Amino acid sequence: MDRPRVGHIQFLNCVPIYWGLVRSGALLDLDLVKDTPEHLSERLVSGDLDIGPISLVEYLRHSSSLVVLPDVAVGSDGPVMSCNLVSQLPFAFLDGERVALGSTSRTTVELARLVLRERYAASPDYFTCPPDLAEMMREASAGVLIGDAALRASLYDAPRLGLRVLDLGQAWKEWTGLPMVFAVWAVRRSFLEARPALTAEVHAAFLHSRDLAMAEVDKVAEHAARWESFDATTLEKYFTTLDFSFGGRQLDGVREFARRISPQIGVPADAPIELFAPAA
Repeated sequence: MDRPRVGHIQFLNCVPIYWGLVRSGALLDLDLVKDTPEHLSERLVSGDLDIGPISLVEYLRHSSSLVVLPDVAVGSDGPVMSCNLVSQLPFAFLDGERVALGSTSRTTVELARLVLRERYAASPDYFTCPPDLAEMMREASAGVLIGDAALRASLYDAPRLGLRVLDLGQAWKEWTGLPMVFAVWAVRRSFLEARPALTAEVHAAFLHSRDLAMAEVDKVAEHAARWESFDATTLEKYFTTLDFSFGGRQLDGVREFARRISPQIGVPADAPIELFAPAA
């Protein structure tokens, strides 16, 4: 219990949130568990983690047992660059076509389904597929990708292959005028009740880590470019395009998303969203 079990998404979009944990030494106080977004969501819900990122859809489904940590999230207020629908056809022509759903994020998948149905009047034949663009395009007319694979597809593969790309963060912003939140950081209610001070320490460490990274985002991008297939300029643009905050406007976006997505995923349209409030 002295080292809380904390989830870490192994995608570039979370590098700025975890970067400063090394710089500050806070990483030594955490039992950091690395995995995909989908598996981390499952582990937080099941109790295998105490604190961690969880897709917005899974949070809405399990909000009774979780409390959101404010001021930190992964989202966008416009383009997101790495949550995309990639298609061989115009999006309105996908009605009845096969569309592959990458199995790594439920929020992006559900947002894609919502946008295609409500904005393009398309009801495709969906199926789950590994998040590999080449495999998706062999099996389907379009595919939904997130994370590093989506970033690579939108920047390099789709232009080279003449494919259309729908940035789902941009699509949401144009549709609603609100930011889109793809993942939040949450703490299990039982852990919070047992260790409120430790929860506050972890929350503060995340905020400090994120702020350190964004203050020297050029250095973060240069470092990340050493092991990734993206150059530092591209990564700096990506990190500064993403929205790592969670304030009033983001909360409005979450509530609007819950309202619109509720019939699709079986949650109340006014699902309660409880934010952690550290003691003074």
